[in-house]
Amino acid sequence: METYQFTNDKTLDQFYKMISAKTRNGFVIVEHNEKLPYVVLCREKKVIKHFLHLFLTCLTFGLWSIVWIYLIVTLSRKQNILVAVDEDGNLFEDKCLSA
Repeated sequence: METYQFTNDKTLDQFYKMISAKTRNGFVIVEHNEKLPYVVLCREKKVIKHFLHLFLTCLTFGLWSIVWIYLIVTLSRKQNILVAVDEDGNLFEDKCLSA
């Protein structure tokens, strides 16, 4: 049985640069595989200061509530992503389901 090398040095460089960029943005490596090159990264949910946003919403007559709702939707859940190199040597990122 023949084995094919899916990645070259250029795609591996891009792969590791993407991982380092994600870790700088608050993601933590959960699972890492060198053979297939893939990494599962996780970012915990962030705490939102609701009292501050309520004060700003009252101060701006409700206009700040749009920002507040956006922050609640985007920051208040755990994020898991998969960064990998496919069989053709292309780098991709995909969302993972979280329990």
